[in-house]
Amino acid sequence: MTIARTICSGFLAVIAVGMLLLMLPIAASDSTWTSPIIALFTATSAVCVTGLIVVDTGTHFSFFGQLVILLLIQVGGLGYMTSSTFLILLVRRRFDVRQKFAIQESFDGSPLQGSRNLIRSIIAMTLLFELTGTLILLRVFVPKFGFYGGLWQSLFHSISAWNNAGFSLFANSLTDYQNSWVINLIIPGLVIFGGIGYQVIIELYFWLVHLSRRQHRHLDLSLNFKVVTSTTAVLLVLGTLAFLFTEFSNSSTLEPLTNLEKLGAAWFQSVTTRTAGFNTIDFGRMSDTMLFITIGLMLVGASPSGTGGGMKTTTVRILLNCTRSTLRGIDQVVMYNRRIPTSVILRAVTVALGSMIVVVWSTFLLSLTEANQFEFIDLLFEAVSAFATVGLSTGITSNLSALGELIITLTMFVGRVGILIFIGAILGDRRPTSLQYPEENLLVG
Repeated sequence: MTIARTICSGFLAVIAVGMLLLMLPIAASDSTWTSPIIALFTATSAVCVTGLIVVDTGTHFSFFGQLVILLLIQVGGLGYMTSSTFLILLVRRRFDVRQKFAIQESFDGSPLQGSRNLIRSIIAMTLLFELTGTLILLRVFVPKFGFYGGLWQSLFHSISAWNNAGFSLFANSLTDYQNSWVINLIIPGLVIFGGIGYQVIIELYFWLVHLSRRQHRHLDLSLNFKVVTSTTAVLLVLGTLAFLFTEFSNSSTLEPLTNLEKLGAAWFQSVTTRTAGFNTIDFGRMSDTMLFITIGLMLVGASPSGTGGGMKTTTVRILLNCTRSTLRGIDQVVMYNRRIPTSVILRAVTVALGSMIVVVWSTFLLSLTEANQFEFIDLLFEAVSAFATVGLSTGITSNLSALGELIITLTMFVGRVGILIFIGAILGDRRPTSLQYPEENLLVG
């Protein structure tokens, strides 16, 4: 039972439990049994923090069913290993070496030192952001749904946003709140902080404390912090501009809005497109140009150790810098005056190539099972959304065949556990070897 297999089996176990609970009559609003395929799809989408749905969450499921979905989102967002480690801390058990390596693998190779403090910080940080988001969202939902109804709506959407899940209790997501600046600021804020990763947030906190104390000593920020924050900022700006200019005259999306409202809607979609899955405009009515741009943004995704999916921002930056070094005739990749190890470059190439393969196969299989029923761009959009755990759709999810739903379910699972862990679970641990092969050049390009 390797570390990768432990992580994958943990996610599968949580999905299985969620599926069984969602099938129960108590989980449905009409007190009937839910189809196993619907329950499996919903449980996988929740644990994998994707947000794709085949039935309306707010009407099909009862309060118990919605609570189960929310708990699955929380466990999936934190990660199975984080949740299980937290339980170990509660009962005061000690970590063994395998558990420490599993934690390291769950956080994309974080250092092993201070695993206990790391988990405590993550739990505390998660609760802080989710409760803060809930309190602010009360201002939007309480006037319409009353205190208890508004509290539930606020809590559900706050947890869903922080975990980049994209689940909503409204049939049209947050389209009815398109002009609410509280929604346009708080939901994207939770999505951004949840997606950039715990390590970046902790480092950002210490940097702000350092500035507030006006210390003269220079605080050296990590390379991960610099790459994640700069790449995220650039993608947010470019995404906002792309949505704004591409859909500016589209009568079905941004055209009816005022200029300020257009900016708010473009900003919201730019943030949530990367991994969150919320929307305030109908993606089924967007132009093919913007759908194609959205596919690219979804593929990039969030950042390592965050709650989002995709290839991750650091992977894309490494590949871009690797290309730049090749074009300049430089035999090493340098970022912010730091040389990137060859092993990290190979890891990035593997993630990118593996992601492309999964998306291609998922789209190919969907084109077979859903032949002559949907446009190719819609199927590609669905496959990328599932793999990158985004949850956006052009409206075809609920109309997929049973086989198509199973394909999307598997794609969501692979996207959540990560392509490297999924491959590692299949192949097992590599065998160490001291064998060295002779080097020889090969024509490329």
